[in-house]
Amino acid sequence: MTAYDETCIFCKIANGEFDTDFIAESDNVVAFNDINPVAPVHVLIIPKIHITSVHELGDEHQRIWNELLVTTQAVADKLGVTDSGYRLVTNAGANAGQEVPHLHIHLLGGKKLGSLG
Repeated sequence: MTAYDETCIFCKIANGEFDTDFIAESDNVVAFNDINPVAPVHVLIIPKIHITSVHELGDEHQRIWNELLVTTQAVADKLGVTDSGYRLVTNAGANAGQEVPHLHIHLLGGKKLGSLG
C-alpha cells in the first residue's frame, strides 16, 4: 500500500486532478457518481489513500473503514434512498469484478434491485 499511486485513476480523482463533483468529502474519503451507473443511484465511495481492495485493510485502517461506512450513510440520506433501501458492494480482485484496483464501495439504489442469488 502506498499513500498515492500515480497510475491509479481513483487516486487522481481523490487528489482533485479531474473536475469530479464530489457528493461527499471528508478528511480521508470522497464519494462521486459512477460513470457507468447500473442503478438510478450509483455512487462510489473511496479512500483518499491508495488501498488496493478490502482484502488489504489492516488494523491501521480502522478509522478509514469507519469513515467509508459513515460516508455511505450520509450519501444514502442525501440522495434519498435510506427509506427505500440501498445496496453496498465492494469487490476484491479481478474474478470478483474489481475493475479499478483501489478500494471502493458501490452504493446502489433508487429502484428495486434484483436478487444476488
